[in-house]
Amino acid sequence: MTTASGTHGSARRTSRAASATGAPTTRAVARASRAKSSALARGTRRFVILTGLSGSGKTQAIRALEDLGYFCIDNLPTQLIPTIAALSAREDTGLGKVAIVVDVRERGFLAEFPRVYRKLKAEPGVNPRLIFLEASDSALVRRFSETRRPHPLAADRSVSEGIAEERRRLDSIRAMADLILDTSNMTVHELRDRFMQMSRDRRARAEIVVNLVSFGYKNGVPMDADLVFDVRCLPNPHFVERLRGLTGRDAAVVRYMRRSPATREFIDRLASFLKFALPQYVHEGKSYLTVAIGCTGGRHRSVMIAETLRKSLAGIKGVKLRVQHRDS
Repeated sequence: MTTASGTHGSARRTSRAASATGAPTTRAVARASRAKSSALARGTRRFVILTGLSGSGKTQAIRALEDLGYFCIDNLPTQLIPTIAALSAREDTGLGKVAIVVDVRERGFLAEFPRVYRKLKAEPGVNPRLIFLEASDSALVRRFSETRRPHPLAADRSVSEGIAEERRRLDSIRAMADLILDTSNMTVHELRDRFMQMSRDRRARAEIVVNLVSFGYKNGVPMDADLVFDVRCLPNPHFVERLRGLTGRDAAVVRYMRRSPATREFIDRLASFLKFALPQYVHEGKSYLTVAIGCTGGRHRSVMIAETLRKSLAGIKGVKLRVQHRDS
């Protein structure tokens, strides 16, 4: 009994000594291990899967992710996705951030991917995010014409036919995506910037990029618009001959529109709504928001409102503003 008591006392003294010298105790190591396991279970490791239409910009997107420290693999066989995901979940591999591109270039992709992705979503320790890139037919045809590369599904037919077939085949996979990104009106640099903004650490950024886009309804609503506001109810400078050749950035147009009580009230109400809504989007972790403001031609009213909102919304915490006048 004396020996046993002495042993327990020695163990307690050793434990206290270890704590005093800063050496980790068994209990501390266990707590750290549980914390790491809990962090992995919450999906702190990142596993991004890029897919979408050929020519939609997947190469530029994965290069942006590589610049952010992701381990990137292009054209990965679908059967290897679970293997790479399992490796990324292991702490000893150092693969905390992984991005892969999978698409129709791989023969088994269309048949196998839905089953593989559903199984991956159910696995603990990995938080996969599926991003689907697409673009309009006209944009894709133009890109294939510029690069002179063949469409993977158009070996013996036109590019347009290959695009239509690929769009049809990918429809079910598109429906599974966490994010669908239309790149029709994006330059290579804008696409890279978009992925840089989406993928930086939220804890370090805690911000949202808000793109204020003016447009004309006669040219169509922007494909990537999250919120759309119609300002065709406001007085139209187009019908004032001296203002017709100007845009909403010109002082004469601004003065003309501000003379209308309806315009002033519209601006106040819209700015008030966005001042409330944008911080909520930041809180929810949204990285990018496109606010589209449309009038008939996209030259006067929508431009003036977008420029006014730029000033009204400046200074909102966690919000970075960009303005784009698509049709002006």
